[in-house]
Amino acid sequence: MAATLLKGTAYITGGASGIGRATAFGLAKHGIKRLALADISHANIKATSEALKSQYPGLEVESMQLDVRDWRAVDKSIEETVKRFGRIDVAVNVAGIGGGEKTTDASEEEDWTSVMDINLSGVWRCQRAEVKALMKQENLGIREGRGSIINVASMYGLIAAPAYMCITPYTSSKHGVIGLTKSDAIAYAPHGIRINAICPGYVKTPLLQMATDRGDMDQEIKSTPMGRLAETEEISDAIVFMASPMASFMAGSALLVDGGYSAN
Repeated sequence: MAATLLKGTAYITGGASGIGRATAFGLAKHGIKRLALADISHANIKATSEALKSQYPGLEVESMQLDVRDWRAVDKSIEETVKRFGRIDVAVNVAGIGGGEKTTDASEEEDWTSVMDINLSGVWRCQRAEVKALMKQENLGIREGRGSIINVASMYGLIAAPAYMCITPYTSSKHGVIGLTKSDAIAYAPHGIRINAICPGYVKTPLLQMATDRGDMDQEIKSTPMGRLAETEEISDAIVFMASPMASFMAGSALLVDGGYSAN
């Protein structure tokens, strides 16, 4: 039997669609046997769960409706995952929103707080609960440790978006995710917990595909040296790598997967 990259249990927020859904399939493909999927959409998370079990009959899946703005619900979802599966080996925090497109002077308080509460505070709530659980687990050695956490940031967590996009709250939130990742990576690496971030460029989600079909993404695609959007599987493959023992000396990294966009 061929060796697998991963083993054990994974927990994913925003797991119903897009990058989260692709990550669930990628982790299962590469060896994860127990999977907890959390998403605000109950219907979509159930559909994703059923599709996973159909493709991977031996996979155990726990699907949970979760709003990452609710710290009690976040804590409970982690507790339920550990109660059912025993431990968490990989946690991937994907849940996030884009927010609107307004200049700062035209924005209201809610335009800022709604994005930050999900994209940054939501990741912090999840990471806090995950770290608490991982700290109680057995350390399996230098290659596996107590577990791995991957936060989905954005290339706009490292660079500014073009001025015409007017997405200051989104860009700020993703910069914050990288700061959170780096700070906690330093704090918990000595305890055998690896925390890293992934920074995708433009990804072929349903929303961006529709925008591309309308011609609204022409400038962004032109600015990407590879000349296209990423497939969701290309992002999930990078997440699988970061979750695996192949990345056992990575901590506090912000891995760019942007088709060369930020190199311009």
